[in-house]
Amino acid sequence: MSELVQYALAGGVAVITIQNPPVNALSPGVPEGILDGLGKANADDTVRAVVLIGGGRSFIAGADIKEFGKITSGEKKRGVGLHPLLYALEDSPKPVIAAIHGQAFGGGLEVAMSCAYRVAVPTAQVGQPEVKLGIIPGAAGTQRLPRLVGVAKAVEMCQFGNPLKVPAAAALGLIDRVIEGDLLEGAVAFAREAAGKPFVKVRERNGKLRTPDANAAIFASAREAARKRQRGLLAPLAAINAVEAATRLPFEDGVKEEQRLFEDCLFSTQSKALIHVFFGERAVAKIPGVPSETPAYPIRRAAIIGAGTMGGGIAMTYANAGIPVLLKEATRQALDRGMDVIRKNYAASVAKGRFSQEVMDQRLALVTPALNYEGFEEADIIVEAVFEGMALKKQVFAEIDSIAKPECVLASNTSTLSIDEIASATTRPHMVIGHHFFSPANVMRLLEIVRGKATGKEVIATSMALARTLGKVGVLVGNCRGFVGNRMFGPYRREAQFLVEEGADIEAVDRAMYDFGMAMGPLAVGDLAGLDVGWRIRKEFRHLEIPGVRKPLLEDRLAGMGRFGQKTGSGWYHYDENRRPSKDLIVEELIARVREEAGITPRHISQEEITDRLLYSLVNEGARILEEGIALWPVDIDIVYINGYGFPAHRGGPMFHADTVGLDKVLARIREFHDRHGALWTPAPLLERLAREGKTFTQEGSKHA
Repeated sequence: MSELVQYALAGGVAVITIQNPPVNALSPGVPEGILDGLGKANADDTVRAVVLIGGGRSFIAGADIKEFGKITSGEKKRGVGLHPLLYALEDSPKPVIAAIHGQAFGGGLEVAMSCAYRVAVPTAQVGQPEVKLGIIPGAAGTQRLPRLVGVAKAVEMCQFGNPLKVPAAAALGLIDRVIEGDLLEGAVAFAREAAGKPFVKVRERNGKLRTPDANAAIFASAREAARKRQRGLLAPLAAINAVEAATRLPFEDGVKEEQRLFEDCLFSTQSKALIHVFFGERAVAKIPGVPSETPAYPIRRAAIIGAGTMGGGIAMTYANAGIPVLLKEATRQALDRGMDVIRKNYAASVAKGRFSQEVMDQRLALVTPALNYEGFEEADIIVEAVFEGMALKKQVFAEIDSIAKPECVLASNTSTLSIDEIASATTRPHMVIGHHFFSPANVMRLLEIVRGKATGKEVIATSMALARTLGKVGVLVGNCRGFVGNRMFGPYRREAQFLVEEGADIEAVDRAMYDFGMAMGPLAVGDLAGLDVGWRIRKEFRHLEIPGVRKPLLEDRLAGMGRFGQKTGSGWYHYDENRRPSKDLIVEELIARVREEAGITPRHISQEEITDRLLYSLVNEGARILEEGIALWPVDIDIVYINGYGFPAHRGGPMFHADTVGLDKVLARIREFHDRHGALWTPAPLLERLAREGKTFTQEGSKHA
């Protein structure tokens, strides 16, 4: 027996227990250990049935994802995978009962579906989430699942990868019994009932597969949903094709077709990118100099200053995590308006069935409106979310410094301003940190955590832990104008405006990025966020502008006309009452006027140039940020852009995407733009060095892992 798998007897029932913490992944040694245990059970005449169960907190949460990288890199040969184990479980003359708690995902569910029966506790979850890594189930998951739950549900589970709770799984026939008490006791009792009785192997159950004609509408609808909701992704369509194979081919042939589709996905750039993101979201939590044992301050009560769009969203984020929060505004009118927005947001979620009225009432009860600082002295964290102006922020921090308890974390939601200068308004700069939420704060996953020169390790550790509590991906960044995300976003949106000034249509600029996979194009994003926001920030930093360097002209002109975007009904686009955009003749006339004033002769600009200028402006600035240490490593930038700016995860983030293109090719294109457009396109020295050495950003980042 493997050390990862234990074997015991319980009155005629063999109990095989997987002990591979933390989630019992199917790492090397686990399948072999299960096989050994199964062989031992079948060779023992006193054993009449077998229970397969996970130790610790889960059944089997899936495959060891690191093994996929070993296959694609050539370190590990392609093999038969889990199939020998699955056939052994399915062909066992003694019934095998999978006893599920925690999670049975991916390979874990495939193991369970090969057993004669499945029992589970009500709180467990099952699913085939492989599509979220750019692959599909590769151990007959697409072949056995439709035989248990039916074609429509199998397509949905494999296409979208969302988990299924046990009560729903039981109703579909995936779970044979829900165990309300002790799982092991219940599973052993079920095994004794099943012992000696005939059972049908899952691969031989064809009753739910239906006919091709009966299934045609299911597959057509699924493919249409994939085109609309999973735009540009390979794996969802492959998953649909694999399930369809289960309905058209004998089981063994369906398994071969699934394997072919699985390998096509596994060796794709999309899968490599999504696996990079999977590990990246875990890597960003590891901070050099801030070990995991660093003590963190407990955050039991929060207080927020500013009940506008950001402050209200942040308050909801804390309330959603069960943390009571005080929400302060300067006037009753502003406070009432902020609370009304929170109520409407929660009510909309109730109307959509995301949670109940009772949950809404509980969360609302955690938000206490305030017009003064009463109660702030009890807060464990105070978050400032006022207008993006340094004078106002320093005033606020001076005020809270005088009332907050010594161990209270003082956080600013600033998106661009210096944390060090904000901290200088206090007597405790070691307790000051940036918590840059992204709008809407209660929805967006990113929390950019900005470290100042004096920020204490304990405050950093507290912030990283708090991000997880709030359901966010926390990324630690350094202090500079715009930090990581907005500093890179500046050149990106600068080039978008330059492209329009030089002759590109507004729609063409936005469409190029949408076609690349972005949620929205850069100009549409400006309209969504509000053109007045960037206008106000640029005025704040006007004194830092370098004379003679080209700067965008159009957006400040639009903002000066009161065209702030969706909230005013006009910005780059005109918006109707449902916020649907359309081309605006006023903007077209403004563009023509600005071109004439600036002496620009418009030219045709290809989609390739639009895409390259926008993406490589991100990459070049990202390389500078890495050189300066503002980002610890390249994957930090990728995680920021995927979770905060709508960069397509299947591209892996801007730095990973540059690696897939080839840094030599990226650099050559940047040099072209430098020759044509001047100093703003000066190549970053780090990019030049990596391209010269034939290396990638990923390789550079691996030095720090």
